[in-house]
Amino acid sequence: MDNSMKVLNDFNFENKIALIRVDFNVPLNDKFEVTDTNRIEAAKPTIIKVLEDGGSAVLMSHLGRPKGERNPDLSLNHICAAVSNIIGVSVKFVDDCVGEKAEKAVAELKNGEVLLLENLRYYDEEENGDERFAEKLSKLGDIYVNDAFGTAHRAHASTTIVAKFFPEAKCFGLLLAKEIEAIEKVMATGEKPVLAILGGAKVSSKITIIENILDKVDDLIIGGGMTYTFIKAQGGKVGDSICEDDKMDLALEILKKAKQKGVNIHIPVDVIAADDFDANANTQVVDVDKIPDGWQGLDAGPDTLQNFKKVILASKTILWNGPIGVFEMEKFAKGTIEVGNYIDEATKNGAFSLVGGGDSVAAVKQFGFEDKVSYVSTGGGAMLESLEGKTLPGIAAILA
Repeated sequence: MDNSMKVLNDFNFENKIALIRVDFNVPLNDKFEVTDTNRIEAAKPTIIKVLEDGGSAVLMSHLGRPKGERNPDLSLNHICAAVSNIIGVSVKFVDDCVGEKAEKAVAELKNGEVLLLENLRYYDEEENGDERFAEKLSKLGDIYVNDAFGTAHRAHASTTIVAKFFPEAKCFGLLLAKEIEAIEKVMATGEKPVLAILGGAKVSSKITIIENILDKVDDLIIGGGMTYTFIKAQGGKVGDSICEDDKMDLALEILKKAKQKGVNIHIPVDVIAADDFDANANTQVVDVDKIPDGWQGLDAGPDTLQNFKKVILASKTILWNGPIGVFEMEKFAKGTIEVGNYIDEATKNGAFSLVGGGDSVAAVKQFGFEDKVSYVSTGGGAMLESLEGKTLPGIAAILA
């Protein structure tokens, strides 16, 4: 990691107002209660550090997609009680995020207090990365802290542009710093052998990631629906399995590149095939390249899992992105659960394991692996873009 990176602990917040971009884009039910408080809990350590130093915190976030309109259903006021509850401080709320009302609320803030601003996306200027809007936001604090990894890949006013008004007083929050460190471990500094496990349905959505990480990993496990494009490309019979025929040349190209770079690619050898995409379908274990017509592969088979187990247990740094089968149906969840178990075992033996991006996070939560891996990333799109090797604007703005 870049040593010049400014982090929270580089600052003493005594008598200072921290303007913190958090990601409180949380799900609400029809009674406007927060149904998953993970993101609020993730921001707690940063907020607490500011308060314990003797400073105050002004929190800014978006919620949903109000598209520049003041939609009362998407007011952050709905989550104020949940935030107070989790942080253990009675959080104040102001029903605007810029201008006179917001500035007055900040002026009245005392050390040890927390103020939550109204939804940033009530203004179109936020997503447009408007400089004047960012300047108005910058009036609401002394030190800018970005702790929102989930939006770090967007060049919005509150995530990127506002940083330029804090040339000397800007830093990463604890959560964002952790995210950057976790990705850095997989991409650069992690102990070898490094393994990436890529699942999910489509090669097309993972192509840039695969191309970027071939230089960084020793082993690559390919699972999920992507498998069948690789198998068919090599002349195998995949029956009715999901397959991107137009990506077969690309799959062969990837296999060739991997070979040139000395990366071992591990593709399923057998699968659980079903006669229908249905939880009650008939199933049989078949060789991955001999799936009969009318049948489709929906999960990894037993021999495949034994192969994957060996590779996972031999690895010291593991990235898991995407499920191994259609885990939403119990009948086809075994592959994903077993891979989770192997990663758990490898982690207990000292490996560093990062889960991130999309469905794998949902699977990890559903099957209770959250505390068994080293790190679960909170940002879907941001995580994927990092793995693709892109520089995220929200991160670049703090380093600038």
